[in-house]
Amino acid sequence: MSAIVTTHRVGMRPVWGGGRINHTFAALDLGTNNCRLLIARPNGDSFRVIDAFSRIVRLGEGLMTSGRLSEEAMTRTVEALRICAGKIRRRGVTHARSVATEACRRAGNCNGFVERVKAETGIDIEIISTREEARLAFTGCAPLLDGGYPRALVFDIGGGSTELGWLDLKPGRSPELLAWLSIPIGVVTLTERYGGSLLPPGSYESMVEDVLERLRPFEAANGIAAHVAAGAVQMLGTSGTVTTLAGVHIGLPRYDRAVIDGCFLDFEAIRSVSRALAAMDFDGRAKNPCVGRERADLVVSGCAILEAICQLWPVGRLRVADRGVREGILLGLMVAERGRRRRTPGFRHP
Repeated sequence: MSAIVTTHRVGMRPVWGGGRINHTFAALDLGTNNCRLLIARPNGDSFRVIDAFSRIVRLGEGLMTSGRLSEEAMTRTVEALRICAGKIRRRGVTHARSVATEACRRAGNCNGFVERVKAETGIDIEIISTREEARLAFTGCAPLLDGGYPRALVFDIGGGSTELGWLDLKPGRSPELLAWLSIPIGVVTLTERYGGSLLPPGSYESMVEDVLERLRPFEAANGIAAHVAAGAVQMLGTSGTVTTLAGVHIGLPRYDRAVIDGCFLDFEAIRSVSRALAAMDFDGRAKNPCVGRERADLVVSGCAILEAICQLWPVGRLRVADRGVREGILLGLMVAERGRRRRTPGFRHP
């Protein structure tokens, strides 16, 4: 079920006073497709990453048809989490939060999986709501927002769901999240529905229309297109889809976060790269160094979700964020530790 919710003003910033800070923070994001970890220490008003881990585990593989996490998927994921647990121990982490999203929200056997993770790795997995997932993702991306625009459309394309936020930006004030949407469509679920190798003629257009049907009520409720037509909206996207497309478009010989995070993609480039990838077979996509074999069957579904967003709201260009839930978690942990807040790009419930 989709969620369309109007909600809260935002503002979160870690503030570190004088003296030595001996805290180390860890943020783990277990999604439908990926397991990602960041370990960081405070650095001024932000943080410095000292260790990281990312692995495609496909926890939600087959979930759409079975309603359960498969034994193979759980085993792959536990193996990745063991590596995360080792890093957390070795780095002397003092504050950690580990969250799971759509796959665990939907799976009938998720409680057993969470217990298994605790028993075999020591990691406590917290299954968060779509609302909390959106809040964390938007918090992590907020530093890339341009204060010169009065409105922003921010989105996160995941493995099992996609979250969008409609923001109001005013000079000297924290962004206000006017409304948000979560749809149970991500790169894994859409790929399982339509296929991930060579698509039959018309399938890609069907995927785009499928997503559009789920986005149109959000447009009807908020009138975003009118603000887009007035030139008052910026668009910011975070996900493997947007970072992959940026890498493909730039022609990177290998993925480089320093080049991608914060860069811009014109909609014309998005459509051109998306259509080219959709026309290829699995092996053709896998040969691109920014796609690879692990993403070759999923990237077209991400392209379809992104193209639907761009069609409905033709802002003209997209800012790419290689940041999101984990960064949002880290900022939240640091704020909670200090016990005070200052207004800055970030998101919290009132």
